[in-house]
Amino acid sequence: MMNHHEITTNTLSLETINTLIFENVKIKLSEEVITNIVNCRNYLDEKIKANDNPIYGINTGFGSLYNVKIDSNNLRKLQENLMLSHACGTGDVVSNDIVKIMLLLKIKSLCYGRSGVQLETVNRLVDFYNNDIFPVVYEQGSLGASGDLAPLAHLSLPLIGEGEVWYKGEVQSSKLILEKFNWEPIQLKSKEGLALLNGTQFMSAHGVYVLLKSYKLSYLADLIGSLSLDAYDGRIEPFDELVHIVRPHNGQLKTAERVRTFLEGSQLINQKKQHVQDPYSFRCIPQVHGATKDTLEFVKKTFTTEINSVTDNPNIFVNEDKIISGGNFHGQPLALAFDYLKIAMSELSNISERRTFQLVSGLRNLPTFLVDNPGLNSGFMIPQYTAASIVSSNKQLATPASIDSIVSSNGQEDHVSMGANAATQALRLIYNVERVLAIELYNASQALFFREPLKTSGFLNSFLESYRKEVSMVHEDRFMHEDIDCTIKFIKGLSVDNEVIFN
Repeated sequence: MMNHHEITTNTLSLETINTLIFENVKIKLSEEVITNIVNCRNYLDEKIKANDNPIYGINTGFGSLYNVKIDSNNLRKLQENLMLSHACGTGDVVSNDIVKIMLLLKIKSLCYGRSGVQLETVNRLVDFYNNDIFPVVYEQGSLGASGDLAPLAHLSLPLIGEGEVWYKGEVQSSKLILEKFNWEPIQLKSKEGLALLNGTQFMSAHGVYVLLKSYKLSYLADLIGSLSLDAYDGRIEPFDELVHIVRPHNGQLKTAERVRTFLEGSQLINQKKQHVQDPYSFRCIPQVHGATKDTLEFVKKTFTTEINSVTDNPNIFVNEDKIISGGNFHGQPLALAFDYLKIAMSELSNISERRTFQLVSGLRNLPTFLVDNPGLNSGFMIPQYTAASIVSSNKQLATPASIDSIVSSNGQEDHVSMGANAATQALRLIYNVERVLAIELYNASQALFFREPLKTSGFLNSFLESYRKEVSMVHEDRFMHEDIDCTIKFIKGLSVDNEVIFN
């Protein structure tokens, strides 16, 4: 077990999750966590024996059925019915990477001993995680208010042998997978179904995944923007530290420093200029990219708090001898954070497309549409169209989801966050940002061919050499979809250290 990461009540960071998920590190529960879970379950069992009063979700119905008392002989059936009836997801299937994060975050939320689950239940979630058994979860179905009910029902169904899972690249019956591993279906006790279904792990997992990609894309936006600046024969003066010290937003300072570092030693940036200013899409890279960085820090703080919290209901406080029905499952903090993230990341694609537009405009001694014989060749005319189309789509996706609400559960759940919709919108938007940056890279690389024999910096030139092994110079019109697709794959495949993207 030496290579297993131990789940404790200590803060779980985005950086740690990045390592756990993408380096396939297995996990185990710490002794502290085991004690928390067992003590809470024992307390709840004793509480039910000694108290015949209704306790929401434990011996009552759910939602607007909260006032229906359930006989003690039916408590297990109550929990199973809850899971089956709430598994109403539809739409696209959630990716296994995000489902794996959902499993991890559900385990983390249950580890505090405030949820009343059996140790056996949490151990089975750990087994799923460690064996890459990923429940089939659907994108649509959560209002982001009573927790992510429908997605978490699908995540939890395989515990009782219901639903489906991905295993070794195939969708299989959960019942068959349990048989394969000689696991008996979990016999749910009181409160367990509610503990599994209440929570924000669908939203939180999307948030973690989108943030990890956003930090990487923020870094790449600086890098690709630097290539475009050199390709456009831009000026370095707007990146001088003195400019940014007098308006010291952290993201702005960091961006300017990155660009200066990327371009250090560039023959192009150091040559004499014929112009005194660059367009805003180049000159204001620190201010625009920097504001996105500051937004990412706010969103990171929100999600770090969330993934280290108890978000089911009711909450059990053993030492205080209290079981309290509250609202920690409400996704409003996440919905607002997602909407802020969407706007900020959309701006990275917006300014990127503007740089692409400038590069193809026949300015600064670059050929129109970055190709020989323009007219006979359309060159890079239409990749800019594609980028513009995606940017417009991002503006639509960035419309805040959190300003909407809809009444559910017969009026009991009368305000919802729509954070799950914001989560799936953010995911689509982030993939769009990746595509727009890929198109900028495609254009900047082509433009830099026309600057030879002058070269960009050693660092950027090394990056370009790797890229140009995948996408060569365009001498005459060719099937550009393949070039763009290769560029997107190149960006996806780039490995950037945690220390680089988070610092």
